[in-house]
Amino acid sequence: MNRFKNLEEFGTRTAVYAEREYSYAEMVEVADEICSHVGERTLVFCLSSNNKESLFGYVGFMRGHVVPVLLDASIPVERLQKLIELYKPSYIWASSANQDLQNTMEQSFVFGDYSLFKCPTAIQHDLAEDLALLLTTSGSTGSPKFVRLSYENIFKNAESIVKYLDIKADDKPITTLPMNYSYGLSIINSHFISGATIIVTDASIMKKEFWDVCKEQRATTFGGVPFVYEMLDRLKFEEMELPSLKKLTQAGGKLNPELSAKFANMCSQKGIQFLTMYGQTEATARMSYLPAEKNLDKAGSIGIAIPGGELMLQDDTGNNITVPHEIGELIYKGPNVSLGYAESLVDLTKKDDNNGLLHTGDLAYFDEDGYFYITGRIKRIIKVAGSRISLDEVEELLTEHGHDCVCAGTDDQMIVYTLKEAQLQIKKIIKEKLNLRGVKVIRIEEFPRNPFGKILYSELPIDR
Repeated sequence: MNRFKNLEEFGTRTAVYAEREYSYAEMVEVADEICSHVGERTLVFCLSSNNKESLFGYVGFMRGHVVPVLLDASIPVERLQKLIELYKPSYIWASSANQDLQNTMEQSFVFGDYSLFKCPTAIQHDLAEDLALLLTTSGSTGSPKFVRLSYENIFKNAESIVKYLDIKADDKPITTLPMNYSYGLSIINSHFISGATIIVTDASIMKKEFWDVCKEQRATTFGGVPFVYEMLDRLKFEEMELPSLKKLTQAGGKLNPELSAKFANMCSQKGIQFLTMYGQTEATARMSYLPAEKNLDKAGSIGIAIPGGELMLQDDTGNNITVPHEIGELIYKGPNVSLGYAESLVDLTKKDDNNGLLHTGDLAYFDEDGYFYITGRIKRIIKVAGSRISLDEVEELLTEHGHDCVCAGTDDQMIVYTLKEAQLQIKKIIKEKLNLRGVKVIRIEEFPRNPFGKILYSELPIDR
């Protein structure tokens, strides 16, 4: 199942706007040309940015049954070298200006600003037949672990997203997320199989350039993680005049309930659909969505399972939970559940480890209407003075009281990180609301985040 094989059917329709329009026919021609210089089914690293070169390379490799590994173009040289040694790709599709690759590899093909670099350490890869793509997990900060995705995973999920978001050929999303991130890539996949036009820009939403392109090209939709919506709030999104915008989507973590309600109201007044969603790279991208009409009624909910999927809860003993408001681990079942992980070259021969079932590691409950709510992560539970404490719930409590904080720690030592001098107020709230003492509160300059805006808890300072 490879829906990119049929992209020719959209012919002269515009596939991509990147300084100029590229039709589907033109994109396919370039994409196939890129892949033809790779030849046989093998492994290719793609150092991706939001540009036409990255996009066309990805499409070409997918169409040609070559397995791309999507990496951030700004990946540190040392990490890239380690991954090359571990996975031995045949080629690297990257910026022609990449000096490190220029100095060590031969350029076998050039398109635009990108070159196909031939790796001297390449080997004959033994790849599982249904392996289509490798993506880093969203929390990855240097780990060689990738998520193994099949063609069925990718395109079943894309079809499901098309269905619940009602994506049409006249939709025009603009890139706000990295394409090597599963959420950003799902926007590309779901719109390409619909014959829509993707407006490609690498400009940040904080730049005038982004909004100029958004207006000029009449973008109809864009997606964002919570950090993006925090930035939009600072930019006073409610005052912006964007008459072409019809749909906003949010995923990649839980949005502050107050901010979620603010955007729901704001979008309702502007005639824009606002949809919050939930997913993981391990499920290709999306697992659930909250219908726009339920934004206020079910505020804070991740909604219901996507078409073709199923959500359920299990208790500590593995039994299914059937009673509303009882917390358990969220389990997802669907054709978009990945094949499993790869941590080295030998794992690329593996078949399906998951068999369509994903233990998400998230704690959740459902209400009387069957809408699900995330309460935290299993690994984000610590014991303090004998009591189980959810670090995510503490963060939410402090947010409700006006403090932007991040919580971490181990059993018997909870640490709260804040950007302001508010240690005494924070300790008072925790003491009054949770009856906890001895909590350490540390002020830091900024919260460490990955390129997708998620907090990097592993990089928070433990001792000061």
